[in-house]
Amino acid sequence: MARRFFVGGNWKMNGDQALVETLTTGLNSLDEGLLASRDLVVAPPFPYLTAVRTALNKHIGVAAQNLHAKASGAFTGEVSVGMLKDLDIKWAVIGHSERRSLFAEADETVAEKVGAALAGGIEAIACIGETLAEREADKTFEVLFRQMKHIAQAVSSEAAWDHVVVAYEPVWAIGTGKVATPEQAEEVHVALRKWLSEHVSAAVAAKVRIIYGGSVNAKNCGDLAKIADIDGFLVGGASLKVDDFKTICSAPRA
Repeated sequence: MARRFFVGGNWKMNGDQALVETLTTGLNSLDEGLLASRDLVVAPPFPYLTAVRTALNKHIGVAAQNLHAKASGAFTGEVSVGMLKDLDIKWAVIGHSERRSLFAEADETVAEKVGAALAGGIEAIACIGETLAEREADKTFEVLFRQMKHIAQAVSSEAAWDHVVVAYEPVWAIGTGKVATPEQAEEVHVALRKWLSEHVSAAVAAKVRIIYGGSVNAKNCGDLAKIADIDGFLVGGASLKVDDFKTICSAPRA
């Protein structure tokens, strides 16, 4: 099964209105054929969601960087699935390692958010990843499979997996300049697909996109894109550099 290539740009807490204009103008210059052949999604900070959605080519998706699992209530500073839908935002990054580490989001919390997103009609970019200490302790797969187990419990059916992109982001490679070698990334992606086959179904394992994140840039994206089990990227810092991000968005498949 040919899986549609996916590139996401996570702007994190960066930017202003001038950067929004620069990035959206640059992305709008991407070839229409490229936009038709793969999924491109950017995740700006909450205040700029509407501006980005309005300015961008309709074939480029816009994601929230987080959401709350509850539909409404006394949750100061939070944003619901319904609010995102109201703004025509169709994607959400969920469980990013910075949310897990800096804001103490547990596996259960991430899973609850994934379930809420899917139930409300939002496509989920569900993030998983191990720390350097966990990798050095040979616990990479133990950690990743535990995170996947919780996410899988929140996906209600095989059909619902059509609306989930799994983003493998080794925490030790995010914003550090370090990047997993193609061999390291491939090993993890193959193992994750095998886990899905054994614990969900072979059909889901074949169709779910598993993307890589962690210091992806214009120089290394080509080698990573050639790996069959890497279905795209979730890009941090390089997504704020319009020419670099356009190069990543255009990375050729093998």
